[in-house]
Order: sequence, then structure tokens, then C-alpha cells
Amino acid sequence: MQNTQNHVTFPPVENALTEPNGLLAVGGDLSPQRLLQAYCNGIFPWFNENDPILWWSPDPRMVLFPDELKISRSLRKALKKSHYQIRTDDHFVQVMQACAAPRKAQAGTWIHPQMISAYTALHEMGLAHSVETWIDGELAGGLYGVALGKVFFGESMFSHVTDASKIALVHLVKQLQCWGFGMIDCQAKTEHLASLGAREISRTEFNRHLNLLIPDSLTGSKWDFDYQSITM
Repeated sequence: MQNTQNHVTFPPVENALTEPNGLLAVGGDLSPQRLLQAYCNGIFPWFNENDPILWWSPDPRMVLFPDELKISRSLRKALKKSHYQIRTDDHFVQVMQACAAPRKAQAGTWIHPQMISAYTALHEMGLAHSVETWIDGELAGGLYGVALGKVFFGESMFSHVTDASKIALVHLVKQLQCWGFGMIDCQAKTEHLASLGAREISRTEFNRHLNLLIPDSLTGSKWDFDYQSITM
């Protein structure tokens, strides 16, 4: 990072490395101001616990445009069942902790206490949100991310029950469509996201969308939507 008159700023995203793809800067902090500065410029933190903070802006960038959502036949059947309930911002920290749980082929997690504390601060500002699938009174799956302007920056998702995270994502996308959101940032390519309609775009195009969809002043609020009114 660069220090200009005691104000730390990020380098231009065009300076990001190609290997590892997108590594832009090292250091700084995870204050709300720093995180908001990063997201508005297409940058996000990703690092292991006890390591320096690493900031990334990969090229290409995986995104999901809400009107390009793909719902498989099996998922559509699951969505039509009445055995689940969607909640928003109900158990934000619990969602982050569930996303941090060990997964197959992973030695650790990047969602460590420092990250949970930082995003909880954004949540308390009304800028970070969770979308949760509840089944029989238990948190079965969900996701969390940051909403700025008309962009949702997805961070992570989890499932304790088959399709629970996908159900949460579909309801999120449908609601974002109603609210006029233009893009969901998925950061890096996965086959799971690609199956739902996400695709890669260039970093230049990604930042162009950010400039159009994020206003100069940011406000937050607790999310509340009636999932039963959303047409699948």
C-alpha cells in the first residue's frame, strides 16, 4: 500500500500480479473504512490467520448478473417445497462461523476471528448481510456478503443440508432483481457458481460496472424481505 500525506491508499488495480492472479497489496487493516475503500475499487482481502493482510483484484472476475441466474430442474423442485424458511440478518455471526468450518481438501480457513470481527462491524453498519435457510428450526445453510449501492459482493456460503445454500442464493438473487441490483461479485471461478449462471468478465469490465452501480455516498440498513412473495 502507498502512504500519501498519512492517508493509506491502494495501488491501481492494473498493478495486480498475474501470478498469483490478482495479488495487489500487503498490509493495512480491516477497518470498515478500509474495507469499503477496497470494495468500491474492486479489491477484497483474503489471507490466512496470522499472515499479513493480502488484498486481491483478480482478472478475470467471476460475477453473476441477476437476470442470468440458472435454476436446475432438481433445484426448482426443492424451491417449491414448503419445508424451509428464509431469514435475513438473523444470525449473521453464526453464518460466518458456519462458512469457516473445515471443508474437504482444505487445511484451514480464511474466515478467522479477525475477519469475523471486521465483517460483523460492517454488518452492524447495515452494509454486510446474511441470507439464511432454516429447516425445522435449525440453520441449514446460507451465505453472507457486502451490499454497496446496487452491487452485492458475495463472500462465502455453506450447507448442512443438500441445496440449502443454493436455496438461499436463489432467494437472494430474486430479491436483488426486485431491488434493481445489477451485479453479484463471486470473486473466483467455481463450477458450483458456473452451474448457477455465473461467468467471468474482465477486471476492466467489472470495475466499469462498479462505477455505474455504486454511488459516492453509502448507506446501510437491516435487510428484510418476504421470501414467500418471490416467484420462482
